[in-house]
Amino acid sequence: SPKETRTTSQTSEFPGPGSGLWGYSHPQCLDYKPPFQPQQPLVFCKEYSKFGCCDLQKDEEIRIRFYTIMENFDHSGYVTCSRYIHSILCQECSPYAAHLYDAEDANTPMRILPGLCGNYCADYWHRCRYTMSLLLEDLGVLHQYANITMAIEEDRKRFCDFLELKDKQYCYPNVLTKLNANLGFVRENPKGCLELCLQEVANGLRNPVAMIHADDGTHRFFVAEQLGYVWVYLPNGSRIDRPFLNLTHAVLTSPWAGDERGFLCIALHPRFTTVRKAYVYYSVSVNKEERIRISEFTLSPHDDNQLDHSSERTILEVTEPASNHNGGQLLFGHDGYLYIFIGDGGRAGDPFGKFGNSQNKSTLLGKALRVDVEDNDDAPPYSIPWDNPFLWEKETRPEIYAYGVRNMWRCSIDRGDPVTGGGRGRMFCGDVGQNKYEEVDIIVKGGNYGWRAKEGFSCYDRKLCQNSSLDDILPIFAYPHKLGKSVTGGYVYRGCEMPNLNGVYIFGDFMSGRLMSLKENVTTGEWKYNEICMGRDQICRFPKLINSFYKYIISFAEDEAGELYFLATGAPSATTRAGFIYKIVDPSRRAPPGKCSIKPLPVKIKGKLIPFRPKAEFVINKKPTTTAAPTTTRKPTTATKMARKTHIIVKPPMPKRDKTPPSSLPSPTTATSKMRQTPTSATITKAPTTVQKATTPATTTHTGRPTGASVYRSTATDSSNSVSTIHPTTTPAVRHSCFLLLCSVVVLLF
Repeated sequence: SPKETRTTSQTSEFPGPGSGLWGYSHPQCLDYKPPFQPQQPLVFCKEYSKFGCCDLQKDEEIRIRFYTIMENFDHSGYVTCSRYIHSILCQECSPYAAHLYDAEDANTPMRILPGLCGNYCADYWHRCRYTMSLLLEDLGVLHQYANITMAIEEDRKRFCDFLELKDKQYCYPNVLTKLNANLGFVRENPKGCLELCLQEVANGLRNPVAMIHADDGTHRFFVAEQLGYVWVYLPNGSRIDRPFLNLTHAVLTSPWAGDERGFLCIALHPRFTTVRKAYVYYSVSVNKEERIRISEFTLSPHDDNQLDHSSERTILEVTEPASNHNGGQLLFGHDGYLYIFIGDGGRAGDPFGKFGNSQNKSTLLGKALRVDVEDNDDAPPYSIPWDNPFLWEKETRPEIYAYGVRNMWRCSIDRGDPVTGGGRGRMFCGDVGQNKYEEVDIIVKGGNYGWRAKEGFSCYDRKLCQNSSLDDILPIFAYPHKLGKSVTGGYVYRGCEMPNLNGVYIFGDFMSGRLMSLKENVTTGEWKYNEICMGRDQICRFPKLINSFYKYIISFAEDEAGELYFLATGAPSATTRAGFIYKIVDPSRRAPPGKCSIKPLPVKIKGKLIPFRPKAEFVINKKPTTTAAPTTTRKPTTATKMARKTHIIVKPPMPKRDKTPPSSLPSPTTATSKMRQTPTSATITKAPTTVQKATTPATTTHTGRPTGASVYRSTATDSSNSVSTIHPTTTPAVRHSCFLLLCSVVVLLF
């Protein structure tokens, strides 16, 4: 709860106004996370059933608190004050709760009660001012404010200084106007750019080229570096100090910035817990000839976090005529087959042969391959699936699944909509262009993707482009080089934590550092493009979130739960530790609490764990967002550096009573600070009503509480405003009064 996780201000009589920019706020709850749509409608705080910060359990807790407070009222008091108490308590459920409680920054004190608008506060003071002590007692902080509560209840200005939020747009109830139809959706800036945030999850990597998971319930992930290392990370962010795989002795690469050779990909068998095999894709030099090698490794029998390095078995090797366009994608489809994506051989314009490698089905270059690696221990490394599209075509390699690709860099399989299953199994790829366009394709069996006849939607080789037999499949999206010059394929989001992103394909560009998205219109089949940018101002000011990243976007990834990440670096060299992994976060809306909870299976560790320490900073003020909220010590109110004058608090006159209280009723008490003086009776413009203690028969009222105890009952009316003011009598103010009486005796004696 906020009372447990936040410290309250003790340095001033009145907590100050919201620390955020006036006239601007963003949805945020008191646990420093985005609001959500409850899985079940709320019963008590119904106004926040569609979107807010409370689930049904929290709603019930607030309802119980409400009726506990209202047990102190008779019927007329209940009718007059219940709406104020209800509204104030329910602001914990508001999607703007953090702003109302001045809690948008986890490192600063927050308000005791939500910030009210001036007019509403004045109305609350006139009608139900004496209920403040009940609210403070409910929060367990009445003792901290015992020496000022009665004073501020008698003075409207001080009362509203305590409760008013100076931001007139986002105080209650004006904030209700912000509960519009767009609330909870991904925020767009004026240019239509989707504003998202990031969470740093790993750093210090050397060109991280791939991140995968084992789908075994452990929720660990495996990160490959271009140099030839693969590391294991646990769900808590720590890394095992021993590499999962070390192929640095065999991998062909260099320190040159932009070198496309190296360790390029890894894929685990879809039944990794039982088959215990991994497949890798890397550059190698054999007799001074550059090749692409796809190899198989088995898991060590002694360590579940390390491959048996002596178990390498070559699945396939392809000679590369040049050092670029190496492709570099391995993945298993939902059909259980291994897909391999190989570049066109390099250089520019696919100059090999009459039509280029990509249109030549007798070579594996410029192709998407599909092979079967099941049950191959006592058999050839792979077999050909029976339904491969060109299995029976003469002078064609039977491994080919699709062709006409240039240099596909990063492909993914759509998990499908979590409810309907729509889109499941679709294969998305980013294909790096030549001179003008980058493209995103959906790969289908037997498809021709046009290169070198076409680049994106336009002709590249006009002679081939005009060939009627081309029959190519157009990309779902292509963008010109003014937006970026090297596409990095991504994923369709199908995770649980960010409901707004479901069905959104997120990808990027290596050269420009641009993050982009596509969303399909299921009716028309068209894809809508939106750029993704980092949230401005306060949008990303949640703990652990940042709004900046390093430019060179190398790869995208999906964890076991379906959450999305991307891998980037500040220096594209295989030997420079400038690589980061970022988790993509939507700050506008999250899943309801408990819906996405996971319990990772334990992992046996051999070696040491290296804890994760973030390096990135929030760019606005360079203040680390992972800093925990500091704890504050309550400052003593009895010891001060300077002697202070003792002030007598005199209760304002009541109707039909003498202004000077009789000596038999020692009501005055002392205050310890000039700031806590109570104005004399001359400063009180509205006299409170008289209140009498009422005892009723022990029956049950409409609130469900037993009667017969002391209640709040109004017996007079404020003549100037014609509104009833509810005044406390005994419970729970009796403890407050006893404290004041005791202090008054001390003052009279001395």
